[in-house]
Amino acid sequence: MVTAWRAARRGLRVSVVAPQSRHAASVVAAGMLTPATEAAYGEEALTRFGLVSRDRYPGFLAELAADGATEPGYRTGGTLQVAFDTDDLARLAELGDLRARLGIATRRLTGRECRRLEPMLAPSVRGGFLAPDDHSVDPRRLLAALRAAARGRGVALLPVRATAVELAGGAVRGVRLERSTSAPDAPPELRAPQVVLAAGAWTGGLAGVPDGVLPELRPVKGQLLRLRTPPGEAPPVSRTVRGLVRGAPVYLVPRDDGEVVLGATQEEAGHDTRLTVGGVWELLRDARELVPGVSELEIAETCVGLRPGSPDNEPLLGPTRVPGLHLAVGHFRHGVLFTPATGDAMAAALADGRLPDFARRFAATRAVAAGAAT
Repeated sequence: MVTAWRAARRGLRVSVVAPQSRHAASVVAAGMLTPATEAAYGEEALTRFGLVSRDRYPGFLAELAADGATEPGYRTGGTLQVAFDTDDLARLAELGDLRARLGIATRRLTGRECRRLEPMLAPSVRGGFLAPDDHSVDPRRLLAALRAAARGRGVALLPVRATAVELAGGAVRGVRLERSTSAPDAPPELRAPQVVLAAGAWTGGLAGVPDGVLPELRPVKGQLLRLRTPPGEAPPVSRTVRGLVRGAPVYLVPRDDGEVVLGATQEEAGHDTRLTVGGVWELLRDARELVPGVSELEIAETCVGLRPGSPDNEPLLGPTRVPGLHLAVGHFRHGVLFTPATGDAMAAALADGRLPDFARRFAATRAVAAGAAT
């Protein structure tokens, strides 16, 4: 959606071919914009790209609003990263050293200082870090905003599934479409000189893509709970709280309407979309260790999503070796965070034929080593 909107803003004529899926990462994700508190050794390039994208969010949202978009649920206030025990605190301190080397501003806090910011934290919390520039957005509202802005720019939205890429003379000619009762007037094929494959974990199921163009993408399962605060009561956290509990990550993301998103598991389980007792139990167990008050919240919705992971866990963006065929896939855990930067990079690639410098590391034509995923 962001590629379509950004491309239309550059004067291109755009159609989006995409059925609705309740397991797509974008409708399940919590919407954390947290490159500082997600920084990890070996992922420095992803962190830098995340910082670029995070810092573009205010201007990006202002442009969305100017194009008539709905409010996307953007919340500031920073992110608090906390440790359950001394081992967890030592791990966070190591990551604090990494952030310092990358020039990312965070502030180390004692357990008492953490509870001063978030009084509902458990007394056992040993300490943590405040990332004042890590914020959040509601991905479902962001998608609605992007759809509204795209329609306002003349983008055609077709709620059908593409079945194959069509080539002529070795170059893109368009895509074939599945017949669907949701869009009975949709043509059997859509002609276009440029096609962007951006179907997340399902991108590899599209026929017609020559061998070697699309590295193998893997779905990474995530189970997540949407909790509801009782009427008239404040959520147990006022900002995003990310935690380590005996080495396991967990997070709580509050919304303005009283919802609190609790997530998320990370499972290499193929296209399995079953909600499991073990996954839900682990989330609730770890969240309760950090914020005991979650026990009083209503479970409003359970979600299972599939993140699209590339072999090296980095996105694949821009032109491929097939003329006219582009990729915007492999965003793994960071799709919502990377939205502004991805939109800018892809619109530049479609309009100018090449990626801008800030995105060139993630070029779709780069060599991607098999088995690099962790």
